[in-house]
Amino acid sequence: MFIQPWDAGLDEAEWQAWIADGHDFGLLSVNGLPGQAPATVPTHFTSDTGHLLIHLARPNPVWTAIENDPDVTFAVFGDYAFIPGTWRAKPGTTPTDGVPTSYYTAVQFTCRAHIVDDPEAKAELLRHQLAHFQPDGDHAPVAVDQPPYGRMLSGIRGLRLEVTEVRAKFKYDDNKPVEHRTTVADHLTERGQGLDVPSALQQRRRLDRVGTWKP
Repeated sequence: MFIQPWDAGLDEAEWQAWIADGHDFGLLSVNGLPGQAPATVPTHFTSDTGHLLIHLARPNPVWTAIENDPDVTFAVFGDYAFIPGTWRAKPGTTPTDGVPTSYYTAVQFTCRAHIVDDPEAKAELLRHQLAHFQPDGDHAPVAVDQPPYGRMLSGIRGLRLEVTEVRAKFKYDDNKPVEHRTTVADHLTERGQGLDVPSALQQRRRLDRVGTWKP
């Protein structure tokens, strides 16, 4: 992932807060077997002290690739919007001469994958995930010797992704003048399509922290 200096995360707390704010779905990418393209799997995830936790169906063909090469990438992205060129034209120029771009946030984790096959370890992984996704506890106990989860554990495998590097990108024109970014955020809020409003919120948040970009 290419990151311009003005698009980089400002500190670890920034991307951590963004992930914690409901961004818990991403794309697992693994190296393909010889002669095959890399494989990708969209999935929910949770985190646990330097690890990302996920589980996948046992028949998923991605397991063979992971066993062959456990070095993987997990990417999370969101708060994205298309910015038309007319919004980005320089003052005093023809609006149609403006160049369009995309705004987005992306966090990319480089990981070492550890497969979880022990039944109790898989149950613990699921308990951790359910504590995040169903914090009210409105589900049956996850135990290896109790239905419904006990009999289903054999149908899944868990993954503990040991995070070795994190790269975060917040692409919201932070190198542009303050007036420009403020105007684009207003346009996004007014248009209000898709993730326009969250994108505007990210742009304004970064604007408050970055101010005028200084190399």
